[in-house]
Amino acid sequence: MEIDDKLGFVHSIDTCGMVDGPGIRYLVFFAGCVLRCKYCHNPDTWKLNAGRQMTPREIVHDIGKYKSYLKFSGGGVTFTGGDPLRQPDFLEALLVACKAKGIHTAVDTAGYAARDILERVLSHTDLLLLDIKSINPETYKAVTGVPIDRVLRTMEISQRLGVKVWVRFVLVPGLTDNIDDMYRLRDYMKPFSNVEKVEVIPFHKAGEFKWKDLGMQYELWDTPAPSAELLEMARGILSR
Repeated sequence: MEIDDKLGFVHSIDTCGMVDGPGIRYLVFFAGCVLRCKYCHNPDTWKLNAGRQMTPREIVHDIGKYKSYLKFSGGGVTFTGGDPLRQPDFLEALLVACKAKGIHTAVDTAGYAARDILERVLSHTDLLLLDIKSINPETYKAVTGVPIDRVLRTMEISQRLGVKVWVRFVLVPGLTDNIDDMYRLRDYMKPFSNVEKVEVIPFHKAGEFKWKDLGMQYELWDTPAPSAELLEMARGILSR
Protein backbone atom coordinates (compact mmCIF):
# COMPACT_ATOMS: atom_id res chain seq x y z
CA MET A 1 0.00 0.00 0.00
CA GLU A 2 1.21 3.52 -0.84
CA ILE A 3 1.60 5.58 2.32
CA ASP A 4 0.83 9.29 2.18
CA ASP A 5 4.12 11.08 2.86
CA LYS A 6 2.57 14.27 4.18
CA LEU A 7 4.89 15.84 6.76
CA GLY A 8 3.76 16.26 10.34
CA PHE A 9 5.24 17.59 13.55
CA VAL A 10 6.09 14.93 16.15
CA HIS A 11 7.14 16.02 19.63
CA SER A 12 8.43 12.61 20.75
CA ILE A 13 7.94 8.84 20.57
CA ASP A 14 7.74 6.21 23.30
CA THR A 15 8.00 2.59 22.16
CA CYS A 16 6.71 1.00 25.37
CA GLY A 17 3.64 2.75 26.81
CA MET A 18 1.51 0.85 29.30
CA VAL A 19 -1.41 3.15 30.22
CA ASP A 20 -2.72 4.72 27.01
CA GLY A 21 -4.94 1.91 25.78
CA PRO A 22 -4.85 -1.88 26.07
CA GLY A 23 -1.60 -3.85 26.10
CA ILE A 24 1.79 -2.42 25.26
CA ARG A 25 1.50 0.72 23.16
CA TYR A 26 3.79 2.52 20.72
CA LEU A 27 3.09 6.18 21.55
CA VAL A 28 3.39 9.02 19.07
CA PHE A 29 3.22 12.42 20.79
CA PHE A 30 1.95 14.96 18.26
CA ALA A 31 2.98 18.60 18.54
CA GLY A 32 0.25 21.21 18.77
CA CYS A 33 -2.81 21.71 20.95
CA VAL A 34 -5.56 24.33 20.97
CA LEU A 35 -6.51 23.78 24.62
CA ARG A 36 -4.63 25.42 27.48
CA CYS A 37 -5.47 23.11 30.37
CA LYS A 38 -4.41 24.44 33.77
CA TYR A 39 -3.03 21.06 34.84
CA CYS A 40 -1.40 20.03 31.55
CA HIS A 41 1.77 18.01 32.14
CA ASN A 42 2.96 18.45 28.54
CA PRO A 43 2.84 22.23 27.89
CA ASP A 44 5.97 21.76 25.81
CA THR A 45 3.77 20.12 23.16
CA TRP A 46 1.37 23.06 22.71
CA LYS A 47 3.17 24.74 19.83
CA LEU A 48 2.76 23.08 16.46
CA ASN A 49 6.43 23.41 15.58
CA ALA A 50 7.57 22.09 18.99
CA GLY A 51 8.97 18.94 17.46
CA ARG A 52 10.62 17.40 14.43
CA GLN A 53 9.01 16.84 11.08
CA MET A 54 8.37 13.22 10.14
CA THR A 55 6.40 11.36 7.50
CA PRO A 56 3.84 8.60 8.10
CA ARG A 57 6.16 6.27 6.18
CA GLU A 58 8.99 6.81 8.71
CA ILE A 59 6.73 6.27 11.70
CA VAL A 60 4.94 3.19 10.35
CA HIS A 61 8.30 1.66 9.42
CA ASP A 62 9.49 2.14 13.00
CA ILE A 63 6.25 0.76 14.44
CA GLY A 64 6.83 -2.35 12.35
CA LYS A 65 9.95 -3.15 14.38
CA TYR A 66 7.76 -3.64 17.47
CA LYS A 67 4.69 -5.13 15.82
CA SER A 68 5.17 -8.66 17.20
CA TYR A 69 5.26 -7.70 20.87
CA LEU A 70 2.54 -5.08 20.41
CA LYS A 71 0.26 -7.78 19.00
CA PHE A 72 1.33 -10.40 21.57
CA SER A 73 0.35 -8.05 24.41
CA GLY A 74 -2.96 -7.09 22.80
CA GLY A 75 -1.59 -3.59 22.27
CA GLY A 76 -0.95 -1.32 19.33
CA VAL A 77 -0.22 2.33 18.59
CA THR A 78 -1.64 5.37 20.40
CA PHE A 79 -1.55 8.84 18.89
CA THR A 80 -1.46 11.42 21.66
CA GLY A 81 0.14 14.78 22.31
CA GLY A 82 -0.44 17.67 22.47
CA ASP A 83 -3.58 16.76 20.60
CA PRO A 84 -3.36 14.71 17.38
CA LEU A 85 -6.50 16.36 16.00
CA ARG A 86 -4.42 19.51 15.58
CA GLN A 87 -2.83 17.74 12.55
CA PRO A 88 -5.78 15.84 11.05
CA ASP A 89 -4.32 15.01 7.63
CA PHE A 90 -1.13 13.62 9.16
CA LEU A 91 -3.15 11.67 11.73
CA GLU A 92 -5.52 10.23 9.13
CA ALA A 93 -2.61 9.05 6.98
CA LEU A 94 -1.06 7.29 9.97
CA LEU A 95 -4.34 5.65 10.99
CA VAL A 96 -4.99 4.35 7.46
CA ALA A 97 -1.45 2.97 7.16
CA CYS A 98 -1.61 1.24 10.57
CA LYS A 99 -5.01 -0.25 9.82
CA ALA A 100 -3.69 -1.67 6.56
CA LYS A 101 -0.96 -3.44 8.53
CA GLY A 102 -3.36 -4.84 11.12
CA ILE A 103 -2.11 -2.62 13.95
CA HIS A 104 -4.64 -1.62 16.62
CA THR A 105 -5.04 2.17 16.76
CA ALA A 106 -6.04 4.53 19.57
CA VAL A 107 -6.41 8.30 19.47
CA ASP A 108 -5.97 10.20 22.74
CA THR A 109 -7.67 13.59 22.38
CA ALA A 110 -9.84 16.26 23.93
CA GLY A 111 -12.06 16.04 20.85
CA TYR A 112 -11.72 19.70 19.89
CA ALA A 113 -12.10 19.66 16.11
CA ALA A 114 -14.58 20.36 13.35
CA ARG A 115 -17.21 17.74 12.49
CA ASP A 116 -15.69 16.73 9.14
CA ILE A 117 -12.29 16.19 10.77
CA LEU A 118 -13.79 14.03 13.51
CA GLU A 119 -15.70 11.89 11.02
CA ARG A 120 -12.61 11.37 8.84
CA VAL A 121 -10.36 10.46 11.74
CA LEU A 122 -12.76 8.34 13.76
CA SER A 123 -13.73 6.25 10.74
CA HIS A 124 -10.19 4.79 10.89
CA THR A 125 -9.87 4.61 14.71
CA ASP A 126 -10.26 1.45 16.80
CA LEU A 127 -10.32 3.16 20.21
CA LEU A 128 -10.98 6.74 21.25
CA LEU A 129 -9.40 7.91 24.51
CA LEU A 130 -11.52 10.99 25.15
CA ASP A 131 -10.58 13.50 27.83
CA ILE A 132 -13.68 15.06 29.35
CA LYS A 133 -12.40 17.67 31.77
CA SER A 134 -15.84 18.37 33.26
CA ILE A 135 -19.46 18.14 32.15
CA ASN A 136 -20.09 21.61 33.59
CA PRO A 137 -19.65 24.10 30.71
CA GLU A 138 -18.30 26.83 33.00
CA THR A 139 -15.76 24.52 34.64
CA TYR A 140 -14.75 23.07 31.27
CA LYS A 141 -14.08 26.57 29.90
CA ALA A 142 -12.18 27.54 33.05
CA VAL A 143 -9.95 24.45 32.81
CA THR A 144 -9.27 24.47 29.06
CA GLY A 145 -9.96 27.96 27.73
CA VAL A 146 -12.42 26.58 25.12
CA PRO A 147 -16.15 25.72 25.16
CA ILE A 148 -17.44 22.19 25.78
CA ASP A 149 -19.63 21.78 22.69
CA ARG A 150 -17.06 20.05 20.48
CA VAL A 151 -16.17 17.35 23.00
CA LEU A 152 -19.87 16.48 23.33
CA ARG A 153 -20.17 16.31 19.56
CA THR A 154 -17.17 13.97 19.50
CA MET A 155 -19.03 11.59 21.80
CA GLU A 156 -22.07 11.64 19.51
CA ILE A 157 -20.01 10.98 16.37
CA SER A 158 -18.09 8.16 18.04
CA GLN A 159 -21.34 6.40 18.95
CA ARG A 160 -22.77 6.82 15.45
CA LEU A 161 -19.59 5.37 13.92
CA GLY A 162 -19.39 2.54 16.47
CA VAL A 163 -15.99 3.57 17.83
CA LYS A 164 -15.12 2.22 21.29
CA VAL A 165 -14.47 4.93 23.86
CA TRP A 166 -12.53 5.14 27.11
CA VAL A 167 -13.49 8.37 28.86
CA ARG A 168 -10.72 10.02 30.89
CA PHE A 169 -11.49 12.39 33.73
CA VAL A 170 -8.76 14.16 35.72
CA LEU A 171 -9.78 14.70 39.35
CA VAL A 172 -8.39 18.04 40.54
CA PRO A 173 -9.24 19.19 44.08
CA GLY A 174 -10.94 22.56 44.03
CA LEU A 175 -11.39 22.49 40.26
CA THR A 176 -13.09 19.34 38.90
CA ASP A 177 -14.12 17.66 42.17
CA ASN A 178 -17.72 18.92 42.35
CA ILE A 179 -19.78 15.88 43.31
CA ASP A 180 -22.96 17.01 41.53
CA ASP A 181 -20.98 17.53 38.32
CA MET A 182 -19.58 14.00 38.57
CA TYR A 183 -23.09 12.59 38.87
CA ARG A 184 -24.12 14.69 35.86
CA LEU A 185 -21.17 13.32 33.88
CA ARG A 186 -22.17 9.79 34.82
CA ASP A 187 -25.77 10.41 33.70
CA TYR A 188 -24.57 12.02 30.47
CA MET A 189 -22.54 8.93 29.57
CA LYS A 190 -25.30 6.39 30.31
CA PRO A 191 -26.90 6.39 26.82
CA PHE A 192 -23.54 5.83 25.10
CA SER A 193 -23.27 2.08 24.62
CA ASN A 194 -19.80 2.47 23.06
CA VAL A 195 -18.24 3.72 26.32
CA GLU A 196 -16.24 0.74 27.58
CA LYS A 197 -14.44 2.34 30.50
CA VAL A 198 -14.16 5.50 32.56
CA GLU A 199 -10.69 6.27 33.90
CA VAL A 200 -10.52 8.66 36.85
CA ILE A 201 -6.97 10.03 36.86
CA PRO A 202 -5.71 11.72 40.03
CA PHE A 203 -4.22 15.17 39.57
CA HIS A 204 -0.44 15.30 39.86
CA LYS A 205 2.21 17.95 39.33
CA ALA A 206 4.84 15.86 37.57
CA GLY A 207 4.92 18.35 34.69
CA GLU A 208 5.09 21.50 36.84
CA PHE A 209 8.81 21.91 36.14
CA LYS A 210 8.07 22.20 32.41
CA TRP A 211 5.95 25.29 33.04
CA LYS A 212 8.83 26.86 34.94
CA ASP A 213 11.34 25.93 32.24
CA LEU A 214 9.09 27.54 29.63
CA GLY A 215 8.68 30.70 31.73
CA MET A 216 4.94 30.06 32.14
CA GLN A 217 2.84 30.66 35.23
CA TYR A 218 1.55 27.44 36.81
CA GLU A 219 -1.66 28.29 38.67
CA LEU A 220 -2.05 24.98 40.51
CA TRP A 221 1.29 25.00 42.36
CA ASP A 222 -0.47 24.78 45.75
CA THR A 223 -3.17 22.30 44.69
CA PRO A 224 -2.76 18.94 46.44
CA ALA A 225 -3.30 15.52 44.93
CA PRO A 226 -6.80 14.16 45.66
CA SER A 227 -7.15 12.17 48.86
CA ALA A 228 -7.64 8.41 48.64
CA GLU A 229 -11.21 8.90 49.89
CA LEU A 230 -12.06 11.49 47.22
CA LEU A 231 -10.50 9.36 44.50
CA GLU A 232 -12.42 6.27 45.63
CA MET A 233 -15.68 8.23 45.72
CA ALA A 234 -15.14 9.66 42.23
CA ARG A 235 -14.35 6.25 40.81
CA GLY A 236 -17.41 4.82 42.53
CA ILE A 237 -19.68 7.47 41.00
CA LEU A 238 -18.28 7.31 37.48
CA SER A 239 -17.80 3.54 37.27
CA ARG A 240 -21.55 3.12 37.69
